[in-house]
Amino acid sequence: MLPVAGKPMVERVLEMLVRDGVDRFIAVVHPHDRPLIEFLRRPPWADRVRLAYQTQRLGSAPALECAVPFIREDGAAGFVLASCDNVYPDGHVAALVARQREDDLDAVLTLMRVPPQVIPTLAVVAVRDGWVTRIVEKPRPEEAPSDLGVPSLYVLSTRVLDYLPDVPVSARGERELPDALRLLIEDGGRVGGRPVPWRMTLTRPPDLLALNRYFLHEDPPCAMVEPRLRGDVRVAPQVRIEHGVEVGAGCCIGPDVYLEAGSSVGKDTTLRRAVVLRGVTVEAGAAVDGVVLG
Repeated sequence: MLPVAGKPMVERVLEMLVRDGVDRFIAVVHPHDRPLIEFLRRPPWADRVRLAYQTQRLGSAPALECAVPFIREDGAAGFVLASCDNVYPDGHVAALVARQREDDLDAVLTLMRVPPQVIPTLAVVAVRDGWVTRIVEKPRPEEAPSDLGVPSLYVLSTRVLDYLPDVPVSARGERELPDALRLLIEDGGRVGGRPVPWRMTLTRPPDLLALNRYFLHEDPPCAMVEPRLRGDVRVAPQVRIEHGVEVGAGCCIGPDVYLEAGSSVGKDTTLRRAVVLRGVTVEAGAAVDGVVLG
């Protein structure tokens, strides 16, 4: 629910999927995720999103298991599985779907070359002649079969669901979806991959800065100044300042700044490449550059 240029991150993901042809959704939520649940129950998502409740967060395989009854009920032969905190280039999801349909595959995985320090955070695959022949969840760099990581965006046939009950508990105490894919491959499943040149993820404060900067430039309507500012406030695009933000006299704001409703900025303050979340007051005379305040 962290804001990315005026929209929750999950909405940025939903919009990415809609642009690539997805029209119905199942969101796996925890009963305590009240802001998320309330958001998904409002238009335009209320008529498109069904909620599956996960009472314990035990890994990606149990999360998918919570959605299985809805998937079976729909009767679709396949589905897109996406995390709520990653966005990809437009067209990538549609390309995954096309590859799955054209080659009648059991799964198509997003593939991305990653440096050694990132390997322990992802599943990593071996590929031969265009087919994924092995998948290892979060290996040490010296044990990885390649440098091809698998971000959490897949197109899967419903055959994958049959392997979920057999997914073991990992050393981290979770049951992970890549182990279901490993079982599928070992059972002769047809698994392919589709490379992606980039993704943007939301894990650390610098990620939130990068995402806001990207959407301020790539989604021009979201770059706007909604309140009426004093005449001596200088604004350098691209900037989003929401209603309910108080900006003091003599401030310089921008470029690449997002001020969420409910924040305030003291007089004679300079803000550049920054995100200021609701409830934050930036002290008068401060010079803020390249940080998230929240």
